[in-house]
Amino acid sequence: MAAAFAAVLPAQISVLTASPPSKIVGRRNGVLTGKLAVHLNGGYHVNSNTPNDEYLIPLRLTWSAGLLEVMEISYPKPRLENYSFSEKPVSVFTGDFDIVTKFKAPANAPPGPAVITGKLRYQACTESSCLPPKSVEVRLPVHIQ
Repeated sequence: MAAAFAAVLPAQISVLTASPPSKIVGRRNGVLTGKLAVHLNGGYHVNSNTPNDEYLIPLRLTWSAGLLEVMEISYPKPRLENYSFSEKPVSVFTGDFDIVTKFKAPANAPPGPAVITGKLRYQACTESSCLPPKSVEVRLPVHIQ
């Protein structure tokens, strides 16, 4: 019985899913764009990448060093929401949104398939409580021509 409960528990806590594209394709010395589709369950929010208070944990996408160089990570425009725990509006993301990364493929990049990895760190909250901060691994298939 305990094993069955343990298998269900992570699904109950996982309120955010991040889905990379099936593959991005680019050329050596070119720019590649990858869009990470994020889904946040209803009733939850995550702080934006630029929260209004220092104590709030920002949403942050980071990529491991490797095949591609990160040029820019673009987050959507956050919403300003009023919550009882803060006297001022809180900068958040809710629902479905995309995080777009522009990568540079070096001139000497080996041609063919590869996978780059990253982490999406966030803290999901409701209006009255927050889950512990969490990081999810992101795997992005790449093909260099």
